[in-house]
Amino acid sequence: MREEIYLPATYATGVPYGTFRRLRAESPVCRIPEPAVGPWPPGPGYWAVFRHADVKHVLRTPELFSSHLGATQLRDPDTPADLEFVRSMMLNQDPPGHSRLRRIVAAAFTPRAVRALESTIEDRARALIGSARGELDFVDVVADLPVWTLAHIMGVPSQDRRLLYDWASRVIGYQDDEYAGLSTAAAESLSPMGRAAVKQTPTLRGPVNPRSPAALRDMFAYAHALADAKRQKPGDDVMSRMLSGGLTDAEFENMFFLFAVAGNETLRNGIPGGLLTLLDHPDQFSRLRENPELLPSAIEEMLRYWPPVMDFRRTATQDLNLAGQDIRAGDKVVVYHASANRDETVFPAPDTFDIARTPNDHVSFGFGPHFCLGAHLARVQMRAVFRELLPLHIERTGPPTRLTSNFQNGLKHLPVRISVA
Repeated sequence: MREEIYLPATYATGVPYGTFRRLRAESPVCRIPEPAVGPWPPGPGYWAVFRHADVKHVLRTPELFSSHLGATQLRDPDTPADLEFVRSMMLNQDPPGHSRLRRIVAAAFTPRAVRALESTIEDRARALIGSARGELDFVDVVADLPVWTLAHIMGVPSQDRRLLYDWASRVIGYQDDEYAGLSTAAAESLSPMGRAAVKQTPTLRGPVNPRSPAALRDMFAYAHALADAKRQKPGDDVMSRMLSGGLTDAEFENMFFLFAVAGNETLRNGIPGGLLTLLDHPDQFSRLRENPELLPSAIEEMLRYWPPVMDFRRTATQDLNLAGQDIRAGDKVVVYHASANRDETVFPAPDTFDIARTPNDHVSFGFGPHFCLGAHLARVQMRAVFRELLPLHIERTGPPTRLTSNFQNGLKHLPVRISVA
């Protein structure tokens, strides 16, 4: 049934690649219903896009498929006020507004800027993996690297970085009971502004939009406290650059949100997913150990095979036709990166994991004007971690546990045993 594509529970057992394959062949653009899920009401349904070429077409033509009209999450915001609020986020803007916001922060993510951080990231990865021995949950081990890197780039005090982790869990994992209430930041270890923010953590009842001001009151309180500190003492960080760039209050809040969540979850999903993929393909893991120069192409193949983000939503700006389907202005259009990455017309033997695959035109970082700003930084972090893992002996000690989400391709737990080879 097509509704399995929408249901979060589907993804708790694995990405439905077989269904994607069938739909690419039979109905590459088709209607998907949005039934009620738990306390969440039903939605109007949407057009799903499965082929690589069509996904790229949607992503590169914001004049036809807008990020702004309905924002970019599959579910509609709960209220007009929530929609208006999230529209100010860079992720939910179209050019030229998107271009203005992107220019403000782009300098922090150029290859040159990332190279300046590279040795620091490598040192952090070496420390994390160097202390990882015995039986452990690999997800817990590597979760600290992306939040540590984000805290460094954003100018967030190091002791507050777990707040970034918890906020991302609340937003990304709202469909998963374990993640929705995750709280790992110890109040006594936080900075004064971190402790003040925690006191404003909302108590949520019923289905509340996890991206709304009400659901993220504590995060936005922290963002404004950090902004006040940066105004008094600017630094060479993204937050200071944002404040000097003329952002409105809503734009600043949403930019902080975007960095705290998007910059965290891509790596939190991609690194454990990459290791699980290698463990599931021991021949390729051995090949990589014997040929470490293949690490860059192996990272790209991990991203193709295990895309951290499975889909993104756009809204049709006018009546149009896509792959033979008549789409009306205002209709939701959802592109499936996870399907595009397995398109047989682009990737020979797409279900085969090949660490030397080239070319590798995956869309895991998106395409067009919204191509992931932090893609280069994500690759640096992934290379740093896997470079440290290659010499070690790693074996699974239990089944992995997947995140229940129809958006993020995540692992909650990956029990392994790590020892010196």
